[in-house]
Amino acid sequence: MNTTGAAFQPELIQLMKTVLDDAAAMLPEAKRTSTMKAEIAAQILACAAKGERDPIALRNSALSAIVECTHYSHEISPERRAV
Repeated sequence: MNTTGAAFQPELIQLMKTVLDDAAAMLPEAKRTSTMKAEIAAQILACAAKGERDPIALRNSALSAIVECTHYSHEISPERRAV
């Protein structure tokens, strides 16, 4: 991901913050670490930099990325899974 030079409007920044909060809330409480939130935020930024603006798509992309790169997928209940 290279978001160097990317500029986001205040409305989009607020949207991304809301998406980050929503995505983090879907994780088991013990996994809501600053490191995990940083990973989610990085994925949200990458998708937004490519033009994605749909909050559900941003959230799903972020959660998919962390599930793929971690062993936490079995700890997110099916009801809470966005993907």
